Amino acid sequence: MNESFDAGEKIITSYRNTKNFDDNWISASYALHWLRTIRNEHRVRSFLNLATRIQGTGFLFSNELIKDGWDYTSLTEDRAFCADAVIKGYKISYNDEAEFYDEQPVDLKIAMRQRIRWAKGHLQAFKELSLKMLYHIFFTHGVANKDTPELPISKKLLYNIKFRFMSFDMLTVIFPRSLVGAIKKGVVLILRITTVVFFSTSFGIGYAPEFVQKIFSFFGWQPEIIGQGSIVAWLVFCAFAWSVDTYLNGIITAIYIFIIEHKRIKKIRWYKKIWYCMTFPMFDAIGRLSMCIAVFKKVEWKPIPHNSNIKISELHKKE
Repeated sequence: MNESFDAGEKIITSYRNTKNFDDNWISASYALHWLRTIRNEHRVRSFLNLATRIQGTGFLFSNELIKDGWDYTSLTEDRAFCADAVIKGYKISYNDEAEFYDEQPVDLKIAMRQRIRWAKGHLQAFKELSLKMLYHIFFTHGVANKDTPELPISKKLLYNIKFRFMSFDMLTVIFPRSLVGAIKKGVVLILRITTVVFFSTSFGIGYAPEFVQKIFSFFGWQPEIIGQGSIVAWLVFCAFAWSVDTYLNGIITAIYIFIIEHKRIKKIRWYKKIWYCMTFPMFDAIGRLSMCIAVFKKVEWKPIPHNSNIKISELHKKE
């Protein structure tokens, strides 16, 4: 981290590993989440020389960023800090060689409480900074080249375009995608159900889409009459079809992380890895639920227990 700072980087985030990865499926899900962020966000943005983001712990920044004080008071101040830094023209870099071990929650109640706080802070950051981020996509006021006045016009233009894209990219980071996605999927699900019920009750099942007829036929439901039991079964089927794609995507992501990051993940029994892959989609489901709850719930910061006594030497023992 210090080498990156000496090289001129002003904000640096590091490789976030987990000291209690193997405690249970909750801590494992957190661990996989952070490694997914490294693979899908930090490494990609680092390769493209764009701004990534810090995430609560394991980062460094120059004191010049807070020379006028610390102005970030939302429940997830790291998001607000990142957005404001990009607005001011700073790039947030990633150092893959700097590795630290974080402790993750193991209790579902604690995890839920933390995820709701994250969600509320996410919404606060979007409310406070989204318009500024949107503005800086179109108007830079020379921020992109504030530290490089001697550069030729061609490079200044390149820096200007890159700064505008970083503003757009950071706007997508603070945008509450999970909330919007849940609303969209809910609306689509309701429309599908309404369409099926309308066709089936108004015109008979023969006028419903062919795949609906096949489902009714498979379960032996009467084609002329749609009863309450059939409607309930169809609702259950729609809900299952809605979630199966997301669930499989989460499993595949966990498998990918275990394979691609195997050298930096502590030794874990194969059957536990299978279990963690199967349960990882629950982490994202909890996140979506937390976002929906955070819209209506008043949230206050509460400390997260840290009780693990694992030593750094234990994390590298061979089984």
